[in-house]
Amino acid sequence: MRKWLIIILCFPIAQLSWAQNSTVKKAQSSFEKAQFLLKKDQYEAAIGLLEESVKYDPGFQYAYIQLGDLNRRLKDLPKAKSAYLTAISISGNLDPRVYFGLAEAELGTGDYENGLKSIQYFTQQYKGTDQDFTVKAKKYTVDAEFAKKALQNPVKYEPINMGPKINSAGRDYFPSLTADGNTLIFSRSINENEDFYISQRIDGNWIDPKGLSEKINTSNFNEGAQSISPDGSYLFFTGCGRPDGFGRCDIYLSHKEGNDWGIPFNLGNKVNSIYWDSQPAISPDGSTLYFVSNRPGGYGSYDIWKSTLQNDGYWSIAVNLGPKINTPYDEHTPFLHPDGRTLYFSSDGWPGMGNKDIFLSRMDGSGSWTTPENLGYPINTFNEETGLIVSLDGTQGLFSSDLKGGYGDMDIYQFQMPRDKKPMPVSYVKGTVTDKETGIFLDAEIQMVNVANEKIAYNDYTSAKNGQFLAVTPISGNYALNVSADGYLFYSENIVPVKGSYDKPFLIQVKLMKIKVGKDVVLKNIFFNTNEFILLPESLTELYNLSQLLMKNPSLNIEIQGHTDNIGNDAQNEKLSLNRAKSVYDYLITQKIGAERLSFKGYGKQHPIADNETETNRQQNRRTSFVVTKV
Repeated sequence: MRKWLIIILCFPIAQLSWAQNSTVKKAQSSFEKAQFLLKKDQYEAAIGLLEESVKYDPGFQYAYIQLGDLNRRLKDLPKAKSAYLTAISISGNLDPRVYFGLAEAELGTGDYENGLKSIQYFTQQYKGTDQDFTVKAKKYTVDAEFAKKALQNPVKYEPINMGPKINSAGRDYFPSLTADGNTLIFSRSINENEDFYISQRIDGNWIDPKGLSEKINTSNFNEGAQSISPDGSYLFFTGCGRPDGFGRCDIYLSHKEGNDWGIPFNLGNKVNSIYWDSQPAISPDGSTLYFVSNRPGGYGSYDIWKSTLQNDGYWSIAVNLGPKINTPYDEHTPFLHPDGRTLYFSSDGWPGMGNKDIFLSRMDGSGSWTTPENLGYPINTFNEETGLIVSLDGTQGLFSSDLKGGYGDMDIYQFQMPRDKKPMPVSYVKGTVTDKETGIFLDAEIQMVNVANEKIAYNDYTSAKNGQFLAVTPISGNYALNVSADGYLFYSENIVPVKGSYDKPFLIQVKLMKIKVGKDVVLKNIFFNTNEFILLPESLTELYNLSQLLMKNPSLNIEIQGHTDNIGNDAQNEKLSLNRAKSVYDYLITQKIGAERLSFKGYGKQHPIADNETETNRQQNRRTSFVVTKV
C-alpha cells in the first residue's frame, strides 16, 4: 500500500495520544472500536464508527483526520476533503502530511486553486525525508498549475451519445472502428461476462449489434480491450483466465476469412508474459503491436510496450516504449491511428487534470516519439479519461464513459476532435478481386508500397469468399498497388492520395486476367523524367514485381512496349518509347531473366488507350506495358 494513501499508518498511536483521546466517553469508545476494525482492514465499518465518534464529540480532531484518510482510500474524495477541512478548522497546527491528504482530495475533485495552496503548504512545512511524499508533491504541483491554465483555455467539446442502437442497459465500452467507418466492434458486459459485439453502418445508420463470433466470445472467460486492423480482417484482443494463457490476461489474435472469424490463438511468450498483458493496438501495416503490461523492466506500474512482426511470421520479444511515453506512474489504452504516426493513450504521469488524462504523441521522421500533449479541458477532467480512438478522417473521437443521461452504467460517445489534436490526414483504397472472365472472387496478394522509400504500407491476402481488401494510405507519398494471384497476370495501379481524399477514397474493382497469349498489362508504376528514358528509382517496386512474375512462370515470354501521346514529332516519340521499353528490358536482364524470353518495341502514339484531348488522357497514353507472347 502506498504510504501517502493512508496517513494514519504513519502515525504511531503512542506519539499521537494528545490527538487521539476524546473527553467524551461515547466518542472515545467508538473511536477505539474503529481502530480494532482498521487492523482487520474493515474500512467502511470503521468509517461508520468514526462518524459516530465525531457526532458525539464534534471537536475530535484525530477522528476527522482518520475519516479523511479512509474516505480518500475508498475514493470518496468529497467526504475526505470535508473531513480534512474540519480537522484543520479545529486546529491548523497539524502534521504537514494532513495537508498532503487534503491536497490530494482537493485536486481529485477539481478544486485546483485550493489544492495548489495545500500542496505548496505541505512542501514548505514538511521536513521529513520520505521520497514518496516529496516526489508526489512535486507532481501534484505541476498538475495543479497545468489544470489552472487548462481551465482558462477550454477546447470545444460536445460529447454525443451514440444512441440506443449501440448502447444498452449494460456496460458498453472499448470501441474499435474500421478505416471506412462502417464497422464498429466494442465490448459489452452482461452479468459480469465480457464479450464482443459488432454493428454495421448502413446508409448512415447503425444497425442492432450482435455477438461477434462464437469462436471468439466465450461464456467462461472475459474478452475485451480489442484492436481491429483498419481493413477489419484482424482482431487483437485481451483474453483473461484462458487455459492457454501465460499470465492473468494475455493478447490473442483472430483472423477473419470471408465473413467468418477464425479460432483465436495466443500470440506467444515473446508478447505475453506471466504478468498482465492487455489493451493491444495494431499499426496500420500490421507490423507493430503496442500493448500495456505490468511486467518488470518498465518505468512505472503499467507501461506501453511494443512487439514487431518478423519475416518468419513470429512476433519479436516485446520492448518498452521508453521514457518518451512511459512515466513512473501508469500508462493505459494505447491507440495508434491509421496514419501510423499518432499515438493516443491515457496516463496519470504526464502533467494533467488529475487521475488519468488522454494524451497524444507523434512519431517523427527518425522514429522517435514527441513529448506527449494533453488533449485539454474539458476532454480531460479530474475524473479518469481512457480508451480514446479516432476515426480515419481524424474528425471524430470515440470513447466510453458513464456520463449523465446515458442508457447504461457506461456508454459509447463521440465528439469532434480539436483541430490541433487531429492525426495526420489519411485515405484508403478499398476493392474486390475477381477473375475477369468468370467473375469469381480470388485469393490474391495485395501489396501497397511507398515508391519513394520502398516501405511496405500494406501486405495481405484477400479471401476467395469475398475477394475484399482495404489498405490505408497517409496523405503523403506515391504508392504502388500490386495485386497478384497464382496463374494470373498481376494488376498495377498508382495511388497518389491528396488532402481531403478521405472523403473520396479509392474504390477499385480488380479483374485479374489469366496468363494467356495476347493479354497485356499496363505498368503504372514505371517512371521516367520528361523526354528521358532512364528509369527513376521509384520504378524499382514495379520492376521487382514484373521480374517475380517471370521467375514464377518460367515458360512465360513477354514483349515490353513503350507508348507516348500525340504531342511532338512522331519519329522522336517512337524513339523515346523504344528506349523506355529497352530500359525495362535491360533491367530484367540484370535480374537473370533470359533474353530469349524478352523482346521490346516502341510504338509511339500508334496505340492510344484514351483520346488525346485532355492532359489526363494524354498521361494515360504515355505508358509502359507488356503483352504475353508465349506461355
